[in-house]
Parts: sequence; structure tokens; C-alpha cells
Amino acid sequence: MITLGDAALLVVAGMAAGVVGTAGGITSLVSYPALLAAGVPALGADVVNVVALVACWPAAALASKPELRGRAAWLGRWSWVPALGGVAGAALLLSTPAHAFERVVPFLVAGAALVLLLQPAISARAGHRTRGNRPLLAGGLLSVATYNGYFGAGAGVMTLALALLCVDDHLARANALKNMLVGAATVAAAAVLGLAGHVDWAAVAPLAPGLFAGSMLGPRVARRLPAGLLRWLVALVGIGLAVRLWIAPS
Repeated sequence: MITLGDAALLVVAGMAAGVVGTAGGITSLVSYPALLAAGVPALGADVVNVVALVACWPAAALASKPELRGRAAWLGRWSWVPALGGVAGAALLLSTPAHAFERVVPFLVAGAALVLLLQPAISARAGHRTRGNRPLLAGGLLSVATYNGYFGAGAGVMTLALALLCVDDHLARANALKNMLVGAATVAAAAVLGLAGHVDWAAVAPLAPGLFAGSMLGPRVARRLPAGLLRWLVALVGIGLAVRLWIAPS
């Protein structure tokens, strides 16, 4: 049961998640613990999180118009890959017992936090050797989108790394592409979860508007924050959450 206090928490958490998601793709590391704090069980919280994250897609598109100019055809060719992965991830989520999911969540969160910290080093080491590598991009997008449909924390960071390695080394443009690719996976996964009837819409209702507002504000806020500082802050929050869930699962 979502109380008024829980709803207020989810709106605020959604706004914060939308902002930090625009900066680096770690939206779920903020929104997911907020759902747990509101009393939503671990598996249900993940379903709610995936469905509510759909709100980030149109907001990110509106906020990134300059970076996305001229990319419509490219997105039309590639968006089906993450969409397919999102469907696969949602199907996997629906077939996972709740107790098994609770056991694996801490490791997913910790892994996402570590990816967030290591992404700059990975990009620097690869340099320009992977630019235009279609098999790497397709395989990477499919794998990350499957994970995105299943849990998703850190999927944006992984997708951003792929975009930087394989498509465009300009951070703002790669980030805009990342938002659209992750959005395609999220919409596909949310459609599967919605049709399956496993969504707590009372929790989605306050979280989704917060995510939309945060994703609109994110580009302005993110440009004023040192990227390194934001990366470390969110990664430390993620590692703290992983430890908490490992010691005391929901």
C-alpha cells in the first residue's frame, strides 16, 4: 500500500533519478532503493522501476534535440536491437522466483557501480579501434538491453560506453544516443510486463512523473556538476545499497 508519504518520496526520488540518469545512466541506482524504502518488495520494485522508466524516454528526447539532429535514420536502423533485448529481459524477469531475484540483486547493483567507475578507463584503453564495429555494437546492445529488461541498474552506463566506443566519441552526442537506445529497451520490456499484469500501478503513478521532470532538468544540472564527482558519489551509493541488500535482503 503506497501512502501519501511514500508517494512524495517516489516523486522526489524520480526527479533525482532522472537528473543523474541524464548524466551517466545510473537512474535505477536511485529509483530502485526508493521503491524498497516505500515498502515495495524486491521483485515488484524492479517491475515498477522498469515500467516507470518509460517516462525518461520522451523527456530525454526533448532535452537532447541538438545532439540527436540527423540521427533519426541511424536510430531507426538500430533501435530494434535493444527492443528485442528488452523483451528477452522482461521474459527472464517474469520467470525468476522472487527469492532467487532477491539473492542476485546485490551483485547486480555492485556490478553496475563498478562499471560506472571503470567506464572512463575502458573507453580510454579502447581508443578508436572499435569505431564502426557493428558486430560489437549489436552484440553489446542485445546483451545490455536484456539485462536492462531484467534489472537495469547501470545499463545506461554500459550503453553509453558502447556508444562512445562504436558510434561517436563526443560525450554529449553519445549520451543522447544512449538515452534513445535504453528507452527502446525499456519501452519493450515495460510492454511485456504490463501485458503480464504484474505491475503495481500505485507505485508507478508517483515515480513516473518525477522521472519525466528529472530527465527534463538533467541536462542543465549535469552540465554544472563535475562528471568525476557525480560518478564517485553514485557509485558509492550503489555499493552501499549492494552491501545493505546482501546483509538484509528485502
